[in-house]
Amino acid sequence: MRSIDGQTVAAHTHTGGKAGGAGCCGDHAGSANHGAGADGLEPGKAIDPVCGMTVTIATAKHISLAGGGVHYFCNPRCKERFEADPSAYAEGPPPPKAMPKGTLYTCPMDPEIVRDEPGPCPICGMALEPMDPTAAPSGPSPELLDFRHRLIVGAVLAVPLVAIAMGPHVGVPVRSWLGAQVADWIELALATPIVLWCGRPFLQRCWVSFESARLNMWSLIGIGVVAAYLYSLVATVAPEVFPASMRGAEGTIGVYFESAAVIVVLVLLGQVLELKARERTGDAIRALLDLSPKMARRIASDGSEGEVSLGDVRVGDRLRVRPGEAVPIDGVVLEGHSSVDESMLTGEAVPVERTPGDEVTGGTLNGAGSFIMEARRIGSETTLARIVAMVGEAQRSRAPIQKLADVVAGYFVPAVFAVAVLAFAAWAVFGPEPSLAYAFVAAVSVLIIACPCALGLATPMSIMVASGRGAKEGVLIRNAEMLERMADIDTLVVDKTGTLTLGRPKVTDVLAEPGVAEDELLALAGGLEMASGHPLAAAIIEAAHERGLELVGPQDFESRHGLGVTGLVAGRSVALGNLRLMGALGIDVGERLEAAERLRAEGRTVMAVAIEGRLAGLVATSDPIKDTAGEAIEALRADGIRIVMVTGDAMLTAAAVSRRLRIDETWAEQLPENKAQIVRSLRKAGAKVAVAGDGVNDAPALAEADVGIAMGTGADVAIESAGITLLRGDLRGIVRARRLARATMRNIRQNLFFAFGYNVLGVPVAAGVLYPFLGMLLSPMLAAAAMSLSSVSVISNALRLRNVRL
Repeated sequence: MRSIDGQTVAAHTHTGGKAGGAGCCGDHAGSANHGAGADGLEPGKAIDPVCGMTVTIATAKHISLAGGGVHYFCNPRCKERFEADPSAYAEGPPPPKAMPKGTLYTCPMDPEIVRDEPGPCPICGMALEPMDPTAAPSGPSPELLDFRHRLIVGAVLAVPLVAIAMGPHVGVPVRSWLGAQVADWIELALATPIVLWCGRPFLQRCWVSFESARLNMWSLIGIGVVAAYLYSLVATVAPEVFPASMRGAEGTIGVYFESAAVIVVLVLLGQVLELKARERTGDAIRALLDLSPKMARRIASDGSEGEVSLGDVRVGDRLRVRPGEAVPIDGVVLEGHSSVDESMLTGEAVPVERTPGDEVTGGTLNGAGSFIMEARRIGSETTLARIVAMVGEAQRSRAPIQKLADVVAGYFVPAVFAVAVLAFAAWAVFGPEPSLAYAFVAAVSVLIIACPCALGLATPMSIMVASGRGAKEGVLIRNAEMLERMADIDTLVVDKTGTLTLGRPKVTDVLAEPGVAEDELLALAGGLEMASGHPLAAAIIEAAHERGLELVGPQDFESRHGLGVTGLVAGRSVALGNLRLMGALGIDVGERLEAAERLRAEGRTVMAVAIEGRLAGLVATSDPIKDTAGEAIEALRADGIRIVMVTGDAMLTAAAVSRRLRIDETWAEQLPENKAQIVRSLRKAGAKVAVAGDGVNDAPALAEADVGIAMGTGADVAIESAGITLLRGDLRGIVRARRLARATMRNIRQNLFFAFGYNVLGVPVAAGVLYPFLGMLLSPMLAAAAMSLSSVSVISNALRLRNVRL
């Protein structure tokens, strides 16, 4: 029995869901919804009705009673989707959504490959992905699920395999207990499914690399795994082909099944991590798409209204947007007026007034008013769709560091093959009897010592350690690509709102007229604003509360769009708004006009307050600059970084911030398309550009930049579009990220040297060049030891990043 929301329920209630279907969420540890033994499930298991994954009931963390019965979920996202519409999952997980007609697919490693159907890449063998970001499935890719299952199976089988093989080296003589021959056969039984099933995708990619004559990492991995496995297989099944000098005390030949198995498991782990990182890229696209509502309220020619799918909206349709709803599509206001939160587009926290004739953008959020709009742009022509397309296109780009190993492997693999063939031929012709056995040993030793185990660890180990160190400093790094680029940046493009500033208005000045106390002015203004939902009203109320003032709500409150508000507060007539409101009310601002202009020149928003028909003073607000922004900008400038501010805010506001922080270059009143275009022009001019931002409006620029840096306090889509996230929203994190990036790239290059250095030095020895002089032939055991030593060197070197000074 379990307690859910105060109700006690049976833990094994059958819900009628079906297994199967593609997953819908990120991290599936298992998923829900059948009772013990239902539909062939093991006792204590259930099926998630949303994604079809299997969940262990006893440890399930996400449970719901919605829709009748008890439902178990693998992830909170699945639970949320189910509770939003339980009837949609009454028959179990829905079938995967078919890809739109005409969808094109490309390879994430070789973007020049474009196909009209999914399948393996003809160059590297990786699974092709949809080019259209909106066509990507909402859940984890089938490739990720497949590799995760293979990783689990491989890891489970590799543990006893490594224990048997390596036990004697740590004082646990497992092989002696079992007997050498029995141990060999057990290792063969454990390694075979790891190599042939778990490693099958890599072996297929290796084969494709040879078929296409494009040797790469998969070529090395396939060679290493096959060489270690086949050598050990022969040593186990037909040990008599080996010379007596290669036999151990019990007459057996050393086997290296653990080398083949560990290579497969490590590479699978790396692939799972990479696929999960690519999946987060898809989350960014979905976060953008979720901004737009799925339905619109269309007004027919006869005046009747009805809900229609967004896909059914046509140019020229009249749509009603009610209070609190998202604007469904790009268009123009025909009737009514309202304030619209366009922060997803401009980054500006203050809503803007929209009246007849003004344009509105799909995905922005309507305020308290209502209006009728005409649809002007639909489908792929909308601003939001263009942002999605720009983010998807920029995110498909690849960094040179990710192909460095492939470039080296292109030369290294043929060289290793050539040496192995020459070694075999030389030993077969000139070696002592049994010459073929010696030839085989020499060739296999060459291939084993060239195994890319350390190469596979070189970049992931450095990234893993650097990511951990960065996390401690509040810097989240997505992958090696971002680190490489971050180390080389020379230009930083920053947004203003939420990046350089706090992102919420605060009262900065209260200028009371003679005879009026500041507290009295602020109390009356705050009382009047209690009836308003405007962000500037919240700033005035907050300032009054900070002074301990008691506020009285207004009577006869009236909001005058584009001007301000009026009403009675404590029996006194109060008006608050811009200077146009004062003019409309016939109130003379007198000498305060100069003070208002001065405050506006400093980037402040100025509001006049009138009491009983006379000017009582001015209240100014601004979005305060973060305390650490100045220090961070100076540190970056001292490091040779050029600072460029690109913002959707007004020129006066942007100029004031630019002067205070000594920004090198400022662009104001910019839309998302312009921001991305500015970044693109900087890159075309040869600059290495990083972009720091926190809003949805920053997503295209973040994706277009060499490095996107998101404030962790900002929008999810900005975070998902960025390669680096600053959890604390502190620009000093950029300084730390750059120092960490430089240290990590040095570390990666050192690791690659270690990974190849041991192999390059060991290959000639493994081939037997020292035998004529020292009578020494490197056995596969020593070759494996050298390979392991290179891995240890790589890991030890990567761990040094934990102590790098940032």
